[in-house]
Amino acid sequence: MPLLVTSAAGVNGDGYGALLAFDRNGKPLGRFSEDGRITDPRGMAIDRESGTLFLNSGPDRVLALDASSTVVRDTGPVVGLNPGGGIFGPDGRYYVGLRSRRTIMAFRSGLDQAGEQILPSGIVPFPRGFAFAGDGRLFLASGIGPNGEGTNTIIAFAPGKLAQPVVLVADPELSPLDLLIAPYGNLVVSSEHPFGAPNAVTSVREYDPSDGRLVRVLLPNGVAEARNPRGLRLDPDGTLYWVARDEVIGFDFAHGRCLGPLVRYPRLNGQAVVIFP
Repeated sequence: MPLLVTSAAGVNGDGYGALLAFDRNGKPLGRFSEDGRITDPRGMAIDRESGTLFLNSGPDRVLALDASSTVVRDTGPVVGLNPGGGIFGPDGRYYVGLRSRRTIMAFRSGLDQAGEQILPSGIVPFPRGFAFAGDGRLFLASGIGPNGEGTNTIIAFAPGKLAQPVVLVADPELSPLDLLIAPYGNLVVSSEHPFGAPNAVTSVREYDPSDGRLVRVLLPNGVAEARNPRGLRLDPDGTLYWVARDEVIGFDFAHGRCLGPLVRYPRLNGQAVVIFP
């Protein structure tokens, strides 16, 4: 089962603009797919029901790929999409963060209908990761955008109240870049604070979802560079993957111990990571 990493391109870090594959020992396997529709990819998630990988590609497209790297579904160009992160929701739809509209859109897994915008446009200054809890609550991280504007916080939406956000986390040392929910319900957030600063402190921060209390901070502790970190992924074996510039870092999540770089690759400019199939 290869480790797949999206690498941004161009002005976003001079990366590869490709979906790259690595074996579990960190050996590069090249591009997972050579399909020309994959450009400057960002978020991705696995649809366990169909065994396909959903990928946000370029400024206007969502693709689905099978285990042989073939594109099997394609939204086609969606004007104004500008997709960031992506996850599957409890209703089986694929949810995409829209960076320009500052909101979230949901697509049916068949990618055969137009997406539905589930939050008002501009709900946060710049979306930086989101996840659904087991009780139906939606958590959305608000961070700093490429233009330097934004707010660093995490907001929560109760089921049926998607137009009524509640500020949950107000941590002065947080600048979120991605968010996931641990199996026991806590929020796990990738952070670079101050965002984009040469001396930024990079960390993985864990919060109580009931009151936003900071539970613990996971640090690279000198065994990984953790420059310009982005996406998180928690594997069922308890390894937390944290993708960053030139590397994918691992943590023993239960004990909070940094395992160091599991992948080293110059110009990686990583955005998101999954193990697929």
